[in-house]
Amino acid sequence: MVNKYLTVWLLFLLIFLSSCSAQTKQEATFQNPVFEPVIADPSVVKADDEYFYVLGTEDDWGDEQGSRLIPIVKSKNLVDWTYVGEAFEEKPNWKDEGSLWAPDISSFNGKYYLYYSYSIWGDANPSIGVATSDSPEGPFTDHGKLFDSKSIGVGNSIDPMLFVENETPYLFWGSFKGIYGIELAEDGMSTVGEKFQIAGIDYEATYIIKRNDYYYFFGSRGTCCEGENSGYNVAVGKAEAITGPYLDKEGKDLSLSGGTLLLTGHFPNDEGPVLFAGPGHNTIVTDDNGTDWMIYHAVDKSNPRLPNGATRRPLMIDPIKWEDGWPTIEGLVPSNEERPVPIFHD
Repeated sequence: MVNKYLTVWLLFLLIFLSSCSAQTKQEATFQNPVFEPVIADPSVVKADDEYFYVLGTEDDWGDEQGSRLIPIVKSKNLVDWTYVGEAFEEKPNWKDEGSLWAPDISSFNGKYYLYYSYSIWGDANPSIGVATSDSPEGPFTDHGKLFDSKSIGVGNSIDPMLFVENETPYLFWGSFKGIYGIELAEDGMSTVGEKFQIAGIDYEATYIIKRNDYYYFFGSRGTCCEGENSGYNVAVGKAEAITGPYLDKEGKDLSLSGGTLLLTGHFPNDEGPVLFAGPGHNTIVTDDNGTDWMIYHAVDKSNPRLPNGATRRPLMIDPIKWEDGWPTIEGLVPSNEERPVPIFHD
């Protein structure tokens, strides 16, 4: 009889502890930013080791380590990030001068493909390169230039994004000279066919997802890099085909300055101050509860500059809610209060 009651008591205790553990996990919170000092223009991939890897624009963090040639951080929950290293051991030398901006990391063809921008401010011929690695931690082997602005016929050809549709790879790119797409060869190392335009001169930092029967285009508008005065914001449109046309909520074509506002650095109705300016250049991850999370950079108005004067753009995340087939962010601004963490099961 004693053993019977002991067994029941132990079973009750086990259930209670499991319930407490699950409740604690559900109640865990985070607060933006989730990584500092800077991971600008973030791109994310989930690897076979169950870690998420984010790669960002080359920046000098002011820690006497010099410019990081595409910094890499990793996390299992999108909240607790660890610095891994740099994508390149040496800067690719196929261009005379420039920095490595706005990388795009994808798992493709059994490898990790890294498309990156190679440019400087005021560059007459910005370019996009491609590199590969067996690991998202790198180092990446550079395969040189995919195309430059002059050869592809699109000014300011930066901000690449790979999208694979039915095993066909497409590259999307562009920055305030129109957003374009083009089919890539099966190995992702060259272009195939003719380019096509999907959005106008208001946009850069393309990100596309497919949800249900629609393709959603997320693009950044405004100024990315003016410290606390940065005016970056994210707008969205959707289409029935990957090639467009992409229309906003009112039915206006994004090629004609359409776009439904999703995230900005000020309350649209001036309800009060916002701590973070210039949110944008986003990517999206879905957690195990089916919640979509926007991963992006923004500018802390109280600490807007790196030691070298460049805009300091730490990593941010916020949940997306879908309403009537459209993504929304609470308040249209970056959150600064504690929020429940994304849910990922062990």
